[in-house]
Amino acid sequence: MTIRVRKLIGTILLLIFIAVYALAVMAVAIVLQVNANKWVELAFYIVGGLAWVIPAALLVRWMVRPDPDPT
Repeated sequence: MTIRVRKLIGTILLLIFIAVYALAVMAVAIVLQVNANKWVELAFYIVGGLAWVIPAALLVRWMVRPDPDPT
């Protein structure tokens, strides 16, 4: 698979992942009712707002992996 195809697939997957992740975090916040305590709410949104970075970074690393040499 060429880097161009990986970037196309990765971009589509990343957009889908971020949309689903944002909806899931909002649903969890509603179910847990994190607005009961301001410190808990702050911690939840900090963790929830940054937790998507790790899977996204792994996907981006896969996307930019160089093509194998055609030897």
